[in-house]
Amino acid sequence: MTVLPAARSTGAETRTAVVDLVIPVYNEEVDLAASVRRLGAYLDRTFPYAYRIVVADNASTDGTWVIAEQLSAELPGVEALHLDAKGRGRALREAWLTSSADVVAYMDVDLSTDLNALLPLVAPLVSGHSDVAIGTRLARGSRVLRGPKRELISRSYNLLLRTILGVSFSDAQCGFKAVRRDVADRLLPMVEDNNWFFDTELLVLAQRAGLRIHEVPVDWTDDPGTTVDIAATAAEDLRGIWRLVRGLGSGRIPVARLRAELPRSATVPSAVPGVPAGMLGQLVRFGAVGVASTLAFFGLYLLLRPLGAQPANLIALLVTAVGNTAANRRLTFGITGRAGILRHHLGGLAAFGVALVLTSGSLWLLDEWWPAAGHHVEVALLVVANAAATLLRFVSLRLMMNRRDAQAAIRLTSR
Repeated sequence: MTVLPAARSTGAETRTAVVDLVIPVYNEEVDLAASVRRLGAYLDRTFPYAYRIVVADNASTDGTWVIAEQLSAELPGVEALHLDAKGRGRALREAWLTSSADVVAYMDVDLSTDLNALLPLVAPLVSGHSDVAIGTRLARGSRVLRGPKRELISRSYNLLLRTILGVSFSDAQCGFKAVRRDVADRLLPMVEDNNWFFDTELLVLAQRAGLRIHEVPVDWTDDPGTTVDIAATAAEDLRGIWRLVRGLGSGRIPVARLRAELPRSATVPSAVPGVPAGMLGQLVRFGAVGVASTLAFFGLYLLLRPLGAQPANLIALLVTAVGNTAANRRLTFGITGRAGILRHHLGGLAAFGVALVLTSGSLWLLDEWWPAAGHHVEVALLVVANAAATLLRFVSLRLMMNRRDAQAAIRLTSR
C-alpha cells in the first residue's frame, strides 16, 4: 500500500473524524482518474471531515493499477491498494480492516450516486447515532434513472430478501455504504462472500446483530457501460441467500454471540409494518416446510389408504408431525442441539392432536353427511383441515421457540 501523507484537511479545527472512502476497481482505466479527481474536488469544497480516498484495485489486467499509483503520488489524501485476487468484497474487506479511520465507506467508481448524499450517509455514524448507513434507490425520496430491466431485477431481489430473510433495509446492493470502523472490525470476519453478495451478507449480519442501519434516499444514474454480468450475479446472490438461510438456521453463524458482543443491541425493526420482526421470514420457511410435510402426508396417506381412511390418516399425520417439528426447529427458528427438544416435540404432538381431531372429524362428518363422496372430495376436505391445523402449529411452535430464544439471549448477555 502506498504510504499516505497526513489526510487532507482544510479548516482542521472542524474536522473531528476521519473517513476512508474506498473505491473498489477492476479494469477501470478509462474512468478512474476522472472519478477520483471529481470526488476529491467535491470533498475539498464541502466535506466537514478529514478524508482519505482509497483506490482498491482487485487484480486488474489493464492499466488501472498504474493510474492508481499515479493518483496516489500526485494527490494528497489518495491511497492505492493492490490485491492479487479478484472480488469486490475481498477488496472492501482488505481496505476496511487495514483502515485506521473512524468511519469506512465505499462507492462505485462510476459515481452513479449523487455525491450530495455522502454527508447524510456518514454523519450519523460519526455522531454515534447509527452503526451502518446505506444509500437506497428504492425509498420514496430517491430519484433513479435506469432501465426497466435493472429496476425490476433490483426490486425483485430486495423483495426476495425481505421475504426469505426478513430484512428491514430497502436496498441491499446500492454501491454506496458506510460502517463505523469498530463495527466493521467485528462484522467483517464473519462475512464469507468475496464478491457481489458481500453487501447483502454484511447487512443481514448487521441487522441480526441488532445494529442500527441508517438509510439515505439517493439520486442515482445507471452506468450504461457497466461490465457486471447480471445473470451470473443473480445466480451468485441466490446461492448466497441459501447459504445464509442454512447458516442462520443451523446456528453455524453465531449471531447471538455477535449481538452480545457488539456495543448496540437495538430491537430489530420489522420489514413489514404491523408484523413482528423476523416473522415474515419465519412464515416463508415454515410454509416451505409445510409444503414438504403436506406432500409427504398425502403420499403416505394414499400409500396407506388400503388400511382405511382413519388409520391411514393417523399414521401419516403422526410421521409427518414429528418430521415437521424437527425441520421447523432447525430451518424456521434456527434452533440446534437437544436443549428443549422434548418440550418442542411434545408441543408439536399437541398440535398434531388438534390436527388429528380436525382431519378425522372432517372425515367422519363427510362419511356421515355424504357417504357417496369420491376420493377427490375427501382429499379436498383434508387440504382445508390441514391448512387450519398448519396455522395452529405455526403459532404454537413460534411461541415455544421464541421463548427459548429469549431465555438463551438473557443467559448470554448476563455472562
